[in-house]
Amino acid sequence: MAPILLIAVATGCAASMMGALYFVQRARANANIVDFGWAAGVGGVALWYAAAAPGDGAHRLALAVVGSLWAFRLSFYLLRDRVLYAKEDGRYRVLRESWGARAQRNFLIFFLAQAALVVLFSAPHLMTALRPGPGLSPWGWCGVVVGLGAILGETIADRQLRRWRDAPANRGRTCRSGLWRYSRHPNYFFEWLHWWAYVLLCAGTWHVIGALAGPALMFVFLFRVTGIPYTERQALVSRGDDYREYQRTTSKFFPWFPKKGVP
Repeated sequence: MAPILLIAVATGCAASMMGALYFVQRARANANIVDFGWAAGVGGVALWYAAAAPGDGAHRLALAVVGSLWAFRLSFYLLRDRVLYAKEDGRYRVLRESWGARAQRNFLIFFLAQAALVVLFSAPHLMTALRPGPGLSPWGWCGVVVGLGAILGETIADRQLRRWRDAPANRGRTCRSGLWRYSRHPNYFFEWLHWWAYVLLCAGTWHVIGALAGPALMFVFLFRVTGIPYTERQALVSRGDDYREYQRTTSKFFPWFPKKGVP
């Protein structure tokens, strides 16, 4: 199938799914489901490209494995922790209050805009699915290892944080155990690292240029849009000086040994 048709089908399916999730949001007065929809949508588009694109079969299989595992893990985590039982995230509460009577109209636009982001973030998947063969190169195998390793790292980071939060003795304290000793956001780091898998899978062809959109976009979103800035503002409000000390001693993003000594 031609790339333009692949993108057209992906766009239509993503828009339909986000439109349906908008009505779920409307019924529950909770927009958290948009995050689940984004992750599931990107994973679904990855599988669509892997199945229908005309590229090398080994690269499409690698895409299907890494992309589906990433999407299943993240979607399940978001569904369990942010959709089924959680209150609406502060980001969406602020939007709902500021939009007032226009909230539902604006949320519809917001949800449909997420469909466009689904397709945009899936560019590395399309590049991987279109890459010619034959078979995986050493760079390609490195990409599979990086992708699976990043998914494992993000899973470990999320579980460590969940165990910390579930312990009553840790209320109001910042998690410094496991991977969180070496990075303030190890889950974000491994999320970003995962996108380099598709760059490696495309190495040696011009497709690597499109694949670089994945880590580049994710870095911008994590550092400037919805990731680190919002998370750290909330942490400072809820944990105050304890989190300020954590900021002083612990790397912001890339894992590194904690600082010691007097500020």
